[in-house]
Amino acid sequence: MIIDDKLIDKVASEAQNSPRLRMNYNFHESLDAKAQRLLNVLLPGTILPIHRHRHTAETYILLRGKMFVVFYNEMGGQTERFLLDPMIGNYGVQIPKGQWHGIEIIEPSTIFEVKDGPYTPLEPEDMLD
Repeated sequence: MIIDDKLIDKVASEAQNSPRLRMNYNFHESLDAKAQRLLNVLLPGTILPIHRHRHTAETYILLRGKMFVVFYNEMGGQTERFLLDPMIGNYGVQIPKGQWHGIEIIEPSTIFEVKDGPYTPLEPEDMLD
C-alpha cells in the first residue's frame, strides 16, 4: 500500500464528517498487535485531553499540516512546546513513555503515529483535567 495524497484525502474527509474532528487509519491488523502504526488526521477544534501512556513511548511524524505538541508536568503545567511544521524543517517528535502531552492543531494535520501495542484505552489516572 502506498501512503499518498489520495489516502490522506480520504481519511481527512472522514475526519471532517466525524464529531471528534479526527480520524485514524490503522496499518496494524489488530488492536493486539505489538506495534500500533496509524495515520491520524487531526482538524482544528479536535479535543484530545492531556494524557500519558505509561506502557510505551510514542512517535509522531507530521506528513501534512501544522500543529503543536505540548509536554506537561503532573500538575498540568506546560514544560515544553514543539511546533511541527515541515515548511520549517520540524517533522516530528518522540514522546517518552509516561510523558504527559497534548496537541494543538493550527491547520488540518496528518501524522504517522507509532507506539507499542497492544492498544490500551486511556485510564482516568492517565488523563489530566
